[in-house]
Amino acid sequence: MQQALQILWWNEAADVAFPPPDRTVMRIVEETPYRFRIDRAGAMRVPGIVFAARSLLPVAEGDEALTQVANVATLPGIVTASFAMPDVHWGYGFPIGGVAATDIDDGGVVSPGGVGFDISCGVRLLIARDADRSALASRLGVLMDRLGRVVPRGMETRGVWELPDRTVLRQVLAGGARFAVEQGHGVARDLERCEDRGVLDGADPDSVSDRAVERGLGQLGSLGSGNHFLEVQAVERVFDPDTARLMGLDVGTVCVMIHCGSRGLGHQICTDHVREMGKAMGRYGIHVPDRQLACVPVRSPEGEAYLGAMVAAANYGRANRQLLTEAARRVFEESAGTTLDLLYDISHNLAKIERHEVGGRVRALCVHRKGATRSLPPDHPDVPADLTDAGQPVLIPGTMGTASYVLAGVAGNPAFYSTAHGAGRVQSRHRAARHTDGRAVRDALETHGVLVRGSSWRGLAEEKPEAYKDIDAVAEVSERAGLARRIARLVPLGVVKG
Repeated sequence: MQQALQILWWNEAADVAFPPPDRTVMRIVEETPYRFRIDRAGAMRVPGIVFAARSLLPVAEGDEALTQVANVATLPGIVTASFAMPDVHWGYGFPIGGVAATDIDDGGVVSPGGVGFDISCGVRLLIARDADRSALASRLGVLMDRLGRVVPRGMETRGVWELPDRTVLRQVLAGGARFAVEQGHGVARDLERCEDRGVLDGADPDSVSDRAVERGLGQLGSLGSGNHFLEVQAVERVFDPDTARLMGLDVGTVCVMIHCGSRGLGHQICTDHVREMGKAMGRYGIHVPDRQLACVPVRSPEGEAYLGAMVAAANYGRANRQLLTEAARRVFEESAGTTLDLLYDISHNLAKIERHEVGGRVRALCVHRKGATRSLPPDHPDVPADLTDAGQPVLIPGTMGTASYVLAGVAGNPAFYSTAHGAGRVQSRHRAARHTDGRAVRDALETHGVLVRGSSWRGLAEEKPEAYKDIDAVAEVSERAGLARRIARLVPLGVVKG
């Protein structure tokens, strides 16, 4: 069972309480206007830290994200804090927008709930080389029609590249976007602008079940459903002209943003390993307040098997976005006479082994980022060489009809170099679709100049803009909380929706 925590809201600077929402929520201290603390209580090993403004705190009816922040703080080996990003909302075990690091040498655990079902779900941003917004306007309708035809989407859709057999799939699981590029699906520069240069080491295809393999064979190069999309955008505003220019972003620049992950393969891997860890926890003397937080020590057979399978799914997710990139490039070359260059590709559902300073010494940590984006500062060795002065590009998408943001990592990030990954839901899909007509959503968006190519009316209703937080507030808080800095604001021109 999840903990039931009674909370008083408190402004620490003013040393006074401020009125809580209509319902009783957990005790939280307002340290600054952009940082809130959940003090240790019960089995919590560390405090909870929520980077947000009051308007972004998850207090909607039924959203138990703050309780989940406190629950994550009970995990064995967790260090510093259980963090939540400005887009935080209720998820499976961990909140979406949750970040937690465990000390591997101190019994630190890995939890699939801290990664999520869509392993390596992420975002990549492409920049049109020779076309700005005004030049594209007359061809936008034709362009969106063609993108709508060539981009596979939906729950069981076949992908752009239907793999011939399991041998080739194993090469994808081991080689990620690098293998896709080696097979002619992309260019070498794509890998330089991809997290981990397109492939994460440590994949173990043998830890991937037969069922996961079956689900992955036919879906490579597909969006999936839900909040996944391919969106044509234009830069509307630049916050940092020098960095924006270095990234190739000027007002009017046309971009393509792709948001998707590892499809059914990743979902099955999460399902399989949650079940195995649930059986194994007792052997390690692990007790958690929510069975969705099933976990085992990183240094255990079950932990190593999960991480090997997770890395394999991460590589599949990167290859998936690489295939969709090539599909979009062909359409832009044929319909607009321009090509697309990759700015960056970053995952937001991963657990990675990283080294960070904690308590005055550098430790090996398992950093869970679920619905959270890595945000590396300037001069970090993992930032592409030609962007080292800028810092790692951070991509925070909105939803259809709202803006998206490009930010950059900053020094001194307090959450293991992590930041938000999107707007964050304020309505469940069921609630969003209730009394909402998908056709009306599409018509309203097109009235405002956003062309929509959806896969279902129900899907459009579930993803209406009102179902999400204010993306401008999320980006501003990310900057003011010291997680990243804003570079450019992008607005949608057309969207292919999963």
